[in-house]
Amino acid sequence: MPQPTPRAGQVRIRVAATSFNGVDGNIRAGYMRGPIPVELPHTPGIDVAGTVDALGAGVAGVAVGDRVIGLLPMTAPGAAAEYVLAPADILTAAPRNIPLADSAALPLVGLTAWQALFDHGKLTAGQRVLINGAGGAVGGYAVQLAKEVRAHVIATASPRSAARVKGAGADEVIDHTTTDVTAAVTEPVDLVLNLAPVAPERLAALVTLIRNGGALVNTTVWMPAPSDEERGVRGIDVYVRGDADQLADLAARVGTGELRVDVAQRVALADLPALHAQAGAGELPGKTVVLAPTA
Repeated sequence: MPQPTPRAGQVRIRVAATSFNGVDGNIRAGYMRGPIPVELPHTPGIDVAGTVDALGAGVAGVAVGDRVIGLLPMTAPGAAAEYVLAPADILTAAPRNIPLADSAALPLVGLTAWQALFDHGKLTAGQRVLINGAGGAVGGYAVQLAKEVRAHVIATASPRSAARVKGAGADEVIDHTTTDVTAAVTEPVDLVLNLAPVAPERLAALVTLIRNGGALVNTTVWMPAPSDEERGVRGIDVYVRGDADQLADLAARVGTGELRVDVAQRVALADLPALHAQAGAGELPGKTVVLAPTA
């Protein structure tokens, strides 16, 4: 591919890394042609971490040499490449206390967790939240952020990820592979955050755990969030949106050590096909960072 040239309002980034997200696999497989129409051939990679190396006309607040992270527009060419173009206004400074490449693990999943808990779930101190599927990449941030606001966190996880979820701060961890979650949660919760691709009937059962006036926030948007209108329980489907201010806040929390970025594995860009196959087989160990070739 030719090296891209930034247009007005854009910057060119020398990519350090992107990361793998479930939506990358769904776009590649053709499942997202309706909501995320991409032009083929398409370069994947929605998250980006790298160094600004060229500016388009009218760009202010970003300089050549800046270390940045961002959530790229999902229909645009992505960061699984040596260089990528990005709107300048979606970028924020990368945390300085972790490797630049590792910070590619933050944007999409961090923003999803933040928006699900606070923009949609309205979680506040003292409330009880059930995070279903806390062992995944979004779940790790969701547990940490919920604990930061002093919520009581009940998390479901498999034995493979239970220790990691507990380490993130969960007050209770339920092994969903051996335990009925609806039976294990004995007191009502204010919020259920569903991050797991469970069967519709299992998702609907979680509504019974929510107090009157509470909410179920669902990130598996191919399966609509159930609700209970009689009890005022809202079902909310979350589509993550880019937000540079929120991302800057998350990066600042990483910089102070309040928020931990967990990277399970780092793979070379040349191994991206194998990574998609690994994800499709359900064998990913956690968040994966994809390293761009060095010059």
